[in-house]
Amino acid sequence: MATGLIALLDDVVAIAKVAAASLDDVAANAAKAGAKSAGVVIDDAAVTPRYVVGFAAERELPIVARIAKGSLKNKLIFLLPAAMILSVVAPWVITPLLMLGGMYLCYEGAEKVFEAFFHDAAHKHEEAVGVAGLSPEELEEKKVNGAIRTDFILSAEIMAIALANIPEAGFVGKAAALALVGAGITVAVYGAVALIVKADDVGVALAAKKGPGVFRAALRGFGRGLVTFMPHFLKALAIIGTAAMVWVGGGILIHGLEVYGVSGPEHVIHDIAVALAGVVPETFRGAVEWLTVAAASGLFGLAAGAVLIPVVEHLVAPVAKRVLPKKS
Repeated sequence: MATGLIALLDDVVAIAKVAAASLDDVAANAAKAGAKSAGVVIDDAAVTPRYVVGFAAERELPIVARIAKGSLKNKLIFLLPAAMILSVVAPWVITPLLMLGGMYLCYEGAEKVFEAFFHDAAHKHEEAVGVAGLSPEELEEKKVNGAIRTDFILSAEIMAIALANIPEAGFVGKAAALALVGAGITVAVYGAVALIVKADDVGVALAAKKGPGVFRAALRGFGRGLVTFMPHFLKALAIIGTAAMVWVGGGILIHGLEVYGVSGPEHVIHDIAVALAGVVPETFRGAVEWLTVAAASGLFGLAAGAVLIPVVEHLVAPVAKRVLPKKS
């Protein structure tokens, strides 16, 4: 009896050790996969604030919360099962789907550039695709839905990169690591976005601090500085976010073309990057090569988006208006 109990306890300890090792493996795999997708995560954080800017202060956090909820749903309910199933039964589908998403990012980014330089023509384009003349509530809904769609593409890229960089593991282990990456990235990105969009309100509150003392005076000065700084920072972030969209979208298209045998663009960009990196000191070569690839991918994405703008206006939007039910 005692021997059986000891054996049972030994089995429990052994199972516990295996479970602990499995959890360690999941955490390690998630950390590795998350690190590999860090570039797209930063792009996600840069892109999202532009969907919130322009609304009343009391609507900012609710909008961020809605987008974060949609992002979590994207990753855990749609993308994670799809990535796991497709990686097993139809891995060939992943590349064309990512390329479709890349085209959407290129279009969105190019549309913002088009709007900045050709405002009247951009307004006509918005009328054609049904964006102009919306009420504040409709505009918020449109912005939130647009942010969630953009997040879906960026999240798909994150999950694809993460899945590709998880070492050999079982189906359950990969799924658990992807879930951990998805949840962790969502909390990090939208926590940062919430801090960014509310920083000016924090500055106003600090600038209003009253009373004597060096510390309170320093808080007031910091608050005033924050209020002055944030509008410029948000404008810069909007530019970075637009650049990130065409950069990521262009990069997806270039990589997809290489998968299908059209390797010219990727090879040309690589050769230019290596050549430019060769003329600078060794310390800066990695940075110069990365910046060259990013800039070239962005230009490629911008060109692709520019081609898509008239396609969407004259083909996709009219077809969508005929097919989709009209709002009452």
